[in-house]
Amino acid sequence: MNNFEFYNPTRIIFGEGKISKLDRVIPKNAKVLILFGGESARKTGTLNEVEQALGSRQFDLFGGIEANPRYETLIKAVDKIEKEGFDFLLAVGGGSVIDGVKFVSAAVNYPGDKWEVVTSQGATIKSALPFGTVLTLPATGSEMNKGSVITREELQSKLAFSSDYVFPQFSILDPVKTYTLPVKQISNGVVDAFVHIIEQYLTYPVNAYVQDVFAEGLLKTLIEIGPKALETPHDYDIRANLMWTATLALNGLIGAGVPQDWSTHMLGHEITVLYGLDHAQTLAIVLPSMLNEKLAQKQDKLAQYAEKVWGITTGTAQEKAIKAIELTRNFFEQMHVGTRFSDYQLTQEVIEPLVKSLEAHNMIKLGEHQDITLDVSRRVYTAAL
Repeated sequence: MNNFEFYNPTRIIFGEGKISKLDRVIPKNAKVLILFGGESARKTGTLNEVEQALGSRQFDLFGGIEANPRYETLIKAVDKIEKEGFDFLLAVGGGSVIDGVKFVSAAVNYPGDKWEVVTSQGATIKSALPFGTVLTLPATGSEMNKGSVITREELQSKLAFSSDYVFPQFSILDPVKTYTLPVKQISNGVVDAFVHIIEQYLTYPVNAYVQDVFAEGLLKTLIEIGPKALETPHDYDIRANLMWTATLALNGLIGAGVPQDWSTHMLGHEITVLYGLDHAQTLAIVLPSMLNEKLAQKQDKLAQYAEKVWGITTGTAQEKAIKAIELTRNFFEQMHVGTRFSDYQLTQEVIEPLVKSLEAHNMIKLGEHQDITLDVSRRVYTAAL
């Protein structure tokens, strides 16, 4: 196992009706800005619950944060906060809203160009406004980590940053809030969480038994409950387990002390920026091709994955690995998420623009061995047609 530091200060408040606990975890004298996405937060009653739980606190609203949060929108929230003096932020929504609030919290009072928060990968952040979250969509794990991904449309850039300053102080997870989500969002959420785990697990062995068993358990859970989450949307226990699994998938625990990949995410980000596909759709397109491309290097962990997660006990290590990749693709398709560019009416013409975009964003050495070059990325994209 590799050396590591693990730090996660986020308080999790889990269960039905827990929005009422906001009164306990937000300072009584706070001036709160509630940030959210679309009108569904109001229509489902979640915003009303939040407002009631704030009691006599002064608050205002900022809506319209996109599914891939845009700098152009978020900077308007920054301006509002700096002008009106809010001192506590509350994200109400899924990972995109939470990612957006992380940027906003760090950009408020940032002394330089606000975009440096992102381009420095968080290294220049020295402070951030405190914030909490009310999670409504299980997928990204942003409710319990220090990472964020922000899109700047005018630059055609989708970039990640992280900082200890942008851990949420608390996150409220009420599984009932997922009951009204569209089927597509649940499908995407399962795939997103699944690939988060894979990026930290399918690399090479370092004898990290605890992390491996945790990761394998989470993957098996998603395989079991993912289809059920689509079939029985009001099953509390299924939605509760999905919500908690998605959180654990990216709260730092299973990634501590092990090599990590993240190349699938980097290639996927470019697809979203240029062609507008959902984040999870891009991951489903890239991952099977990436695993096939890196089969030789990842074979040991792929064979372990085949045995521990999919129950494949016969065949050579290579045969097990190939079968596991096939079953992974099948699982994504079972969740109604296409795994090829052609599923989204995209053709060979997208390949070179995607590779050029990777180069423009300096994504030229990716993966756990930093050996996924632009040529390798081109092959991965091409194999995904």
